[in-house]
Amino acid sequence: MDKIFSAIRTFFQNETVQFVLICIGIVAAIALIAWLFEHFLCKDRLRLSSPKYITTVAVFSALAGVLMLLEFPLFFLAPNFYKLDFSELPVMICSFYLGPLAGVLCEFLKILIKLIFKPTTTAFVGELANFSVGCAFVLPASMIYHFRKKKGTALIGLIVGTLVLTVFGTLFNALYLLPAFAKLYGMPMEVIINMGTEINSHIQGVSSFVMLAVAPLNLIKGTLVSLLTMLLYKRIEPLMFNRETRKPTHRKQDPQE
Repeated sequence: MDKIFSAIRTFFQNETVQFVLICIGIVAAIALIAWLFEHFLCKDRLRLSSPKYITTVAVFSALAGVLMLLEFPLFFLAPNFYKLDFSELPVMICSFYLGPLAGVLCEFLKILIKLIFKPTTTAFVGELANFSVGCAFVLPASMIYHFRKKKGTALIGLIVGTLVLTVFGTLFNALYLLPAFAKLYGMPMEVIINMGTEINSHIQGVSSFVMLAVAPLNLIKGTLVSLLTMLLYKRIEPLMFNRETRKPTHRKQDPQE
């Protein structure tokens, strides 16, 4: 028995195993938050098992997965392992239509689709960051929008989502992602900081790295995705979701009929 317990303890002390367990815990916690909101507060939700729900999530997950492959490094702002993509755009539109839980499912499936076409280059740290930070953006925005579906509420939700994205992404990178990346890659933290210093001489430590490189990147991404969402959502809603936008016209009845 001692050997069995020792083997189990050794297994869970492995850094890779701990990272996987943390990933599972984060995904489960985010999904639970979204489900609780929809179950108790979202009155217009569709059932997970409905064909319309499944089809819509699948389509937008595929779009998000493809967009995630189109990454743009911002060499003037952050090291090249930080890249800008617009994969949150279809996720946000999907969550606006179906609810926060659909957004979480879309984020998760997006990562799986991306990994099929392009394996991880960051020991899955980048994928975890993309999922977690993406959900931090999509969840508050869609929750606020589903309280009252109006253009003004959508705008407020997107602003709040962008702020949460920026703050959460900055703290998450400083407290967990950067140290995890350094450990899993066997790279000293000083090397990562120096990569930032080469771009911006004011970066001298982890705090200045996330404030001057990570935070602006997240703010730019949130702002651009928010603008595109406001421009596109109502325009593609009738096409993608089969909603009739025109009021029905009533023909006057001919007295002779």
